[in-house]
Amino acid sequence: MKKDSLVTVVKETPSLTTEKEKLLNVVNPENVKEGVVGSVTKISDYFELLVVKFIDAIPSIIAAILVLIIGLFIIRTVLKLVKKRFEKRNVDLSLRGFLLSIIKFVLYALLILSVAGNLGFQTTAILGALSGLVLAAGLALQGSLSNFAGGVLILLFRPFEVGDYIENSAGTDGTVEKIDLLYTTLNNAQGIKVFSPNGALANSVIRNFSKISKRRIEFALTVSYADNIQKVQQAIESKLATDSRVLQDPKPEIFVKELAASGVVLTVRVWAAKADFGSLNFEIQDEIKNAIYEGGFSNPFAASPIRVINETPEKK
Repeated sequence: MKKDSLVTVVKETPSLTTEKEKLLNVVNPENVKEGVVGSVTKISDYFELLVVKFIDAIPSIIAAILVLIIGLFIIRTVLKLVKKRFEKRNVDLSLRGFLLSIIKFVLYALLILSVAGNLGFQTTAILGALSGLVLAAGLALQGSLSNFAGGVLILLFRPFEVGDYIENSAGTDGTVEKIDLLYTTLNNAQGIKVFSPNGALANSVIRNFSKISKRRIEFALTVSYADNIQKVQQAIESKLATDSRVLQDPKPEIFVKELAASGVVLTVRVWAAKADFGSLNFEIQDEIKNAIYEGGFSNPFAASPIRVINETPEKK
């Protein structure tokens, strides 16, 4: 039995010998030499192919360089002409910078596409990628784009300018300090800076108090039924005539508005220059009140009658 097992082992050893022979064949100098030569040949063929392709592409490269040089020259010339045109037409500085940036971006994008086309790139694929990018950005920035579009409309049509006093339909008012592409900065009467989005501002009703040279002030006052209304009106007219801020064209108006329970309600309307409106609006009512008191007239307050009922307790 032992002899048979030894024979079996000896019969199985040829597989080990075969693996050893394979390993020796791999490490064989001849095989190594052939492998190195093959790799060098492949690298040489690759570089040779690159050289051939480069030589074939030389006309396209030269054309792309020429397109780049000529394109840069054209872009600079166009931007200079547009800038001079904006200055000649006195386009707003904020709008001028924005439009120049847009024109510059479009011209450079066209130049890049032209150069890429001369070099053999597929410009349709580039345009498709850019379109997708612009669409994604537009969806993500809908609110900002609305404000941006509103800013462009405001700068183009100029419903108001820096220094104007405006009020929109939402009740926001103030003096315009700055007009940007996304927001308009206002200074209100309380000294607070208000940043109004241009999208909402462009779509609202805007009252511009600075577009006209003069503004009207209107208020009401009450005098007693015991007073002579004509003399009260004359006293008010005399007081208004002494104030140089009150314009005489159109003439001031003083008329009876209502016969109220507490007295006769008069309406006073005067016009003032835009520069004098603020100060006169704050002071004129005090001046009229003093004129009424100086003339011996009264300024009654509204009163409600009170009836007091004294009940006598019942006797038991």
